[in-house]
Amino acid sequence: MSKRGKNHRSSSDKVDRNRQYEANEAITLLKECSYTKFDETVDVAFNLGVNPRHADQMVRGAVVYPSGLGKTVRVLVFAKGDKAAEAKEAGADFVGDMDMVTKIQEGWLDFDKVIATPDMMGLVGRIGRVLGPRGLMPNPKVGTVTFNVTQAVGEMKAGRVEFRVDKAGVVHAPIGKVSFEVDALQANLNALVETLVRLKPASAKGTYMKQGVLTSTMGPGIHLDVGQLQAAVKQ
Repeated sequence: MSKRGKNHRSSSDKVDRNRQYEANEAITLLKECSYTKFDETVDVAFNLGVNPRHADQMVRGAVVYPSGLGKTVRVLVFAKGDKAAEAKEAGADFVGDMDMVTKIQEGWLDFDKVIATPDMMGLVGRIGRVLGPRGLMPNPKVGTVTFNVTQAVGEMKAGRVEFRVDKAGVVHAPIGKVSFEVDALQANLNALVETLVRLKPASAKGTYMKQGVLTSTMGPGIHLDVGQLQAAVKQ
């Protein structure tokens, strides 16, 4: 068996598959289970009691983490005139209009997030088939189509994460890096849970947050006590 296989099996053996862990304990265990030489990303998945096929049960939104995400985010802003100057002042990495559309049409994709002012959306629509499948298309519902570019750029740089429920009713989101302190990861996890609870559709019946699983890039899944998580953010 390879060394990676042994390491993975060894870390998996530390996790009780039949147990739901409180957040603090789950994060501590996840850090103990990490064995890679790189700084793994910490992800969480929540199985929600919604039917995404119904428009009124689509859960979609964004959260700005108090502890950030631990990585540099390259932000592209489509804007012109004063708004373009504002975007540059706010720290956007790339700012433009038709010139950026042309670059993207030619294959340039060296950015992580896209913001557009509303008057630019006709132009941005020309590259929708490039941005859409990559989850990069600006959308007013999550605040990436806005004239308030200073706030939008600031949030992206601070570690703003967009999420949406998939066809199976599951929301996936990163919450930081394994190198983060336990308290920092817990603060980010709480912020995500608080946002999800706030976005609960009025038409969703029964248990809303059914299950939660915490993982790192190479680590085992750790089941979360979702009841405790929800109670913590409601206090």
